[in-house]
Amino acid sequence: MMDSSDLESYLRVQTSADKLSAFLTFSKMSDEFECRPGDLESFLKSHGVVFGIKLDVLNEICKLPLAFCKEQTLVAQGKNALPGKDGTVRFVYDMSDNDQKPSKEQNGKVNLKEVSNLKNVTRGMLIAELVEPLEGEAGMTVTGEELASKLGKRARFKLGKNVVLNNEQTAMYAALDGLITITDKSKINVFPVYEVNGDVNYSVGNIDFVGTVVIRGNVLNGFRVKASGDIRVVGGVEGAELESEGSIDITGGIMASGKGFVKAGRNVKCSFVQEGNVYAAEDVIVSQSIMHSMVKAGRSIYCSGAKGLIVGGSIQAGDLVSGRTIGNAMSTATSIEVGVNPSLREEMIEQRARIKESRESIDKTDKALVILDQLAAAGQLSPERQAMRIKLNATKRQTLQIADEAKNRVLEIEKILEGTDRSRVDVSGTIYGGTKIVIGRYTKFVKDSVQKASFQLKDGDIAIAPYVPK
Repeated sequence: MMDSSDLESYLRVQTSADKLSAFLTFSKMSDEFECRPGDLESFLKSHGVVFGIKLDVLNEICKLPLAFCKEQTLVAQGKNALPGKDGTVRFVYDMSDNDQKPSKEQNGKVNLKEVSNLKNVTRGMLIAELVEPLEGEAGMTVTGEELASKLGKRARFKLGKNVVLNNEQTAMYAALDGLITITDKSKINVFPVYEVNGDVNYSVGNIDFVGTVVIRGNVLNGFRVKASGDIRVVGGVEGAELESEGSIDITGGIMASGKGFVKAGRNVKCSFVQEGNVYAAEDVIVSQSIMHSMVKAGRSIYCSGAKGLIVGGSIQAGDLVSGRTIGNAMSTATSIEVGVNPSLREEMIEQRARIKESRESIDKTDKALVILDQLAAAGQLSPERQAMRIKLNATKRQTLQIADEAKNRVLEIEKILEGTDRSRVDVSGTIYGGTKIVIGRYTKFVKDSVQKASFQLKDGDIAIAPYVPK
């Protein structure tokens, strides 16, 4: 058997630049080469490799050295430091919309009590608090050096209207009595409530309210309801215009005869849409049917309850369209499109322009501050210039925050747009001929009816896979 000095003439030990991998390389090979796994382990340790040694690989080298003599062999693997759990925003109420997605058992009946489930708060009440991120797991290099653990990403509040933070910036409180409302880009607001105990008709007129609107009746033809918070309608909506920066929840349905529109900065939820125009920045959730309508959602459209029917018109979503039945036996032309989100692409351009403007502004501010700092160091700063210096520093902090928010939003949008390849159309029942499926740049016309299918991109074409309930 060979000792360490003998092995030195046959073997070289190399470590990667990050010291997370170690390799053995044969510098020569002869019939005299023979060693035991323990000898190789000692040889590695004499060269500073002490952690993550692969004993099974050392065994293989000793059994059949000729198989390893012409290549680099990984013989030790370190452990990278793992990031910790990210911090989160914890609300006093459950703010998720998961319960709004229609379930398989849904019979299409409407729960009239649902609209009263409002997230009320009073002035000074805690709305949300930050949950601190957790420390990750420490790592170790093959040379035995500890790699410091990584702290998870800290969560941040996205401030809307009528909310205040504590001095530590860790808790958010209501500045007035009202409803917690999350609007576009996940901003947290507290809005006052405007309530209509009946229909929106000529006796009420159009509504334009800086807050949340609750209508305990119907919205009739030709009327307009605009809210900076949510809109909740206990009845139905005719050919009216509803526009909300938050979500729109309609207990009944939309029967619009092609007139008006329903537009939300977050989600739209209703029981049916007939000849309507619906736009949601996030999801559209319909429990019964979408018929001869134009429906667009930045994220997903769900019409997959027990009566979930989509027929006629044009349906567009960024990620997913999920229906129970799409089209009909009469081959009514129905268009379903996923994987396209023009509004996000436009916002990406806007946010990048904000980042560029912020950088230019910070650059100018820095140049001015250099001069003022030099004057301060020389004791030549007048009161006016001192005030200017304070103002410029405040401006810089504010601009850095704007740039930071824009960068985070760009990362969010990029992540969403990367998911285009995962965009799909799910059919839990039947999809009929006459339906057009568009995914990104690809189009497929359905000729014969298909049962329980999922349409998704595969190898540059739209493929039909079996539908698997998620």
